[in-house]
Amino acid sequence: MKKIKYIQKLFSLAALMLVMFACAPEIDDSVDIGQAPTEDQLDFTATPTAAKPNIIEIKNTSKIPGIINWDFGNNQKGKGESATVEYPFKGTYTIVMTVYSKGGSTSKSKTITIANDDMSMLNTPMYTALTGGASNLAGKTWVFDQYHEGHFGVGPIAGSTPEWWSCPAEGKTKSCLYSQEFTFTQVGIKMVWKNNGSVYTNENGRQALATLGYPNSVVPGDGDFDVTYAPKAAYTFTLKESEKTITLSDGAFFGHYAGTSTYQIISLTEDEMYLRCASTVETGNAWYYRFIPKEKNVKPVIIIPVQATPLSEDFEGTTDKVEFKFEDMGTLTNPHYFNPAPVPVNTSSKAFLYQKTSAFYSNIYFAAKTYKFDLTEQNKVKMKVYIPSYNDYLGTYDVAGSWISVNQLQRQVAVKLQDSSLGGNAWTTQTEVVKANLATDKWIELTFDFSSVSTRQDYDKIVIQFGAEGHAAPGIFFFDDFSFDK
Repeated sequence: MKKIKYIQKLFSLAALMLVMFACAPEIDDSVDIGQAPTEDQLDFTATPTAAKPNIIEIKNTSKIPGIINWDFGNNQKGKGESATVEYPFKGTYTIVMTVYSKGGSTSKSKTITIANDDMSMLNTPMYTALTGGASNLAGKTWVFDQYHEGHFGVGPIAGSTPEWWSCPAEGKTKSCLYSQEFTFTQVGIKMVWKNNGSVYTNENGRQALATLGYPNSVVPGDGDFDVTYAPKAAYTFTLKESEKTITLSDGAFFGHYAGTSTYQIISLTEDEMYLRCASTVETGNAWYYRFIPKEKNVKPVIIIPVQATPLSEDFEGTTDKVEFKFEDMGTLTNPHYFNPAPVPVNTSSKAFLYQKTSAFYSNIYFAAKTYKFDLTEQNKVKMKVYIPSYNDYLGTYDVAGSWISVNQLQRQVAVKLQDSSLGGNAWTTQTEVVKANLATDKWIELTFDFSSVSTRQDYDKIVIQFGAEGHAAPGIFFFDDFSFDK
């Protein structure tokens, strides 16, 4: 029994030693480092350079070998036997050297005093681009370049582009991503982060933030997560021009959480800051962020040409010359249906079968993709319509709301001109022409005259609606020989 207990103690000791070594930096087994170092065995020098006293050359002079880590006291860290560190601002800095050996680790610190500011050390292209220069005491504010494609994306860690996914322009308007603002000030090396109380991340990031004490999140309209996160009043930053990296202090990050505060600078100019980071919460992922100065984050004005493009469709061919889209239309709707009455004034073999459903706003429409209608040149919609008598024009049906005064199917057709850029609010600026109380069971030629709005240049959409809107009455209608011209 004693022998078994002795063996158990040996296993416990071995496991403890394994944990200790796993927590320390990797040591080369070929180096005989010996016992754990003591502080009296450690030493280093910190010598101002002859050219600039604000540049300090730091060198390990310890009596024993080991893995050397540095904290330079200015929010910069390093590894290796020596380092050259810049201290642009006067003050007292504590340099800490930590030596790791197989036996453990020990640290030694020294303080250095920088007598004077040396702003020339910050008068470099990157610092000036990032902060606006030493004379810009208010700093320079950067935001996501939301109005241009590719401002946010992800790709493989071994790659150099967001090849897996690249955010389209305004692709995250329903999240908190575009509320993130970062103001960099050169004097004092200060960064102020504003974000309206939330940061953006994905599932892995959400879980990581929860373990850091930020458990509250919501799913925004753009997906993934907005996590409640209030930044500190101010941070510092480290810009390493030789390595092209920027590191934010105190765990800060650029609005999207990927587990890191250090970013590779792909591009940093007066008008663009394009960054890349290696995610620590998703192995193998690299995230990309493009920022621009806040004052330049203006939605581009896209000038859409106004032109006269005559439209005509007789529905006889197999290829549509005018591409109509359907909104809540019935399954019987068919642009190439048989003419229900091939007699004058319409002897063609095919016509458009229009099936209104019980949806309140059933209709079809055409929208120009690259231009607005020139109504000075073309302002008349013409078509032949056929109103069947077999529809139920007497029954009453549900309506969309109290503002709808008609609850029966109507023997009518309406044509509307709308501005498609307004989306669901296009009806608010529309112009509508209605032909009502039409005769049944015969083809009728109709002209919808929009010459009264010939000076409008915002319309690019034609809506055709049979039977009136706002009620649930269904019906079948036909039209043919559509045109939009002079």
